[in-house]
This record gives sequence, structure tokens and C-alpha cells, in this order.
Amino acid sequence: MKQVHLAAHFPGVNNTTVWADPRSRSQIDFQSFVDLARTAERGKFDFFFLAEGLRLRELKGRIHDLDVVGRPESLTVLAALAAVTERLGLAATVNATFNEPYELARRLATLDHLSAGRAAWNVVTTSDAFTGENFRRGGYLDRSERYTRAQEFVRLSRELWDSWRPDAVLADQESGRFLRPGYVSAVSHRGRHFTVEGRFNVPRSPQGHPVIIQAGDSDEGREFAAANADVIFSRHGTLEGRAFYADVKRRLAAYGRQPHQLKIMPAATFALGDTDAEAAERAHGAGTGQALRPVGAQHPHRAGRDAVPHAGGGRRPRVERGGQEAGGRPPRHPVRRRPGGGGGRAAGAPAGHRGRRAADHHHHARP
Repeated sequence: MKQVHLAAHFPGVNNTTVWADPRSRSQIDFQSFVDLARTAERGKFDFFFLAEGLRLRELKGRIHDLDVVGRPESLTVLAALAAVTERLGLAATVNATFNEPYELARRLATLDHLSAGRAAWNVVTTSDAFTGENFRRGGYLDRSERYTRAQEFVRLSRELWDSWRPDAVLADQESGRFLRPGYVSAVSHRGRHFTVEGRFNVPRSPQGHPVIIQAGDSDEGREFAAANADVIFSRHGTLEGRAFYADVKRRLAAYGRQPHQLKIMPAATFALGDTDAEAAERAHGAGTGQALRPVGAQHPHRAGRDAVPHAGGGRRPRVERGGQEAGGRPPRHPVRRRPGGGGGRAAGAPAGHRGRRAADHHHHARP
């Protein structure tokens, strides 16, 4: 039996969310994030995941109005959530195409400090010019170049995080010495995309490095994940994804890694009801965009405090036993409420929706 690690994805605004339901909450009000994060933590979820949107999507000059409602910046929200949660991992999607390593390494290390070692980074890239129009550089990167930049970005970020030894801070009041001599190294990096000369100014964080997540499905994305990631977020949600699983796992050996060092976590959306028919109706409504009351549960993995050492330095989540790993299109699972269940509100459900429990124990499943 394999343990399944679960993550709650804040649903944002799209055709599967319940924004049209009069009981739904704001997509940007902080209390909405607090309610879902605390529900996930109470339900034994491993981490809370936020996606990122750097632009408003458009088609032939027409803006998708669902994007206009607000896409808050992930790390700011998660830093605030660190103060109102205790064990829930906090995973931010941050773009490696339109950010800079030194600044982002500082922000991620800071989140790891504030959360006592619960930070995770979902590394994404983009090559489209429409997003690039929001940035000075523009969208000039070819598709083949975006992972080259991401690879250097992650490598340089790790150099910065590793430049502080874990016991570098002495803070000896009697001698007046704050740092141990030689325990903070200068970083000298000159690469194709980045040049950094200097010293990192954030002490080594509890995990050392945040958990690295990746979600690309292209050949370049799979290779990047095999080289760098602890977790893959996969769109494959059925057993037809076994070919994807096998392909990614076989790539690990080229980087001196073992199969258990990379977890493949499929997406899944659950609709809960008091009966099979009610759950199936809600699942259908979620797929067609009707304002029913679907519940979101996605991407198993942990970025919490229960960590173990790993070969790359720092700390890593305790995920050796793995989660469900499969492939195909993410299914919608109608789930009938267990007899005797009650109270609580399912993660992702509108405020006031009672009688549906997200999870009060760890779930187990076979791939």
C-alpha cells in the first residue's frame, strides 16, 4: 500500500470554479485563502499550491474576462499564510523566464524562514510574446531557449542558497561577532543568461533549498524535471499515463538520481455529494462550467516540516514511500459522502456549504 500525498490548489477563476454561485467567496480576498489553507491543514493535506498568471489571456484581441477578477502574487499570499498555518507546505508558482535568480532566491529563502521550512517552488517558463509585452525585455525567448534559462536559473539559485553554511550565524554577544569567518562564500557566476558577483544576504533557511516542483510535459520539460525537480505536477490522471511515468523515471539515471527521488503527482478533481447521483451531477456540472459545487483536490506532495537530508544539501520532504503516480487526462471523481460523516466544509467548496468533509485522515490508493 502506498501513501497518497495531497495538495489543495486554490481554484482561481476558470470554467471549473464556482464563481457564479452566490455563496462563493472572493478570489483575491485574503480570508478566502485563509479558509482554504486551514481547511486543507485540518484535513491532513500536505501542502497548499498557488498557480501564477503574469498576463491576461486573449484570443484574437479579446481578453478572457475570467482573468480580470484578480491574480494575486503567490509568494506574498503564502508569506501571510505562514502566520496562520503550522504544518501545511506552501508552494508558489514563479516564472523562471521573467524573474531574476538573486531576487527570487531571496524571496524563497525568506518564505522558508517565515514558515519554518515549508516553502516549495513550482518552476514554470513561458515563451509567448503576449506575456513578454508586460516586461521590458519582451517575449523574445524561443521555446527551445526557455528551459536553458530555467536550468541556469535553478542552478544559480542553489549556488546562492548553498553559499551560507548551516552554522554560519554565531551571534556571540560577548565577542561581538555575528558570523563565523569563512562560513559565507562569495558567489561568482557568469553564464549565458545571468551574471552574479557578490554575497547572498539571507542566511541558510531551514530546508536549505525549497522543494522544487515542475509541471512541463514537453520533452524539454521532462528532461528539466529529471535533472532538477523533486516533484512533477502531471496532467496525466489515469493509468494511460504509465508511459509518461516510465519515460520520466528512466531519465533520472543520467543525472545520478534514483527513481524514488522524483515523485510524479497527477491532478484530480473531486465532486462530493450525499449520494452517488448527487456527486455525479456535481462532477458533470464542474466539467461544463455550471455553478454547482465542485471540490478541488490536486497534486499530492509535502513541503512541510517532516523532512530528511538529501544528497544535494539542505532538507527535503519525507516522501520516500511515494504517492499515487499515474497518467492521462485528470479525471473528475464523483465521491459519495461516507455514512456518519458530517460537519466541516470540503476544501474548495463555497462558504456555508456544510455536511461535506474534505479529509480527516490520510488517504491511500494504488497507482
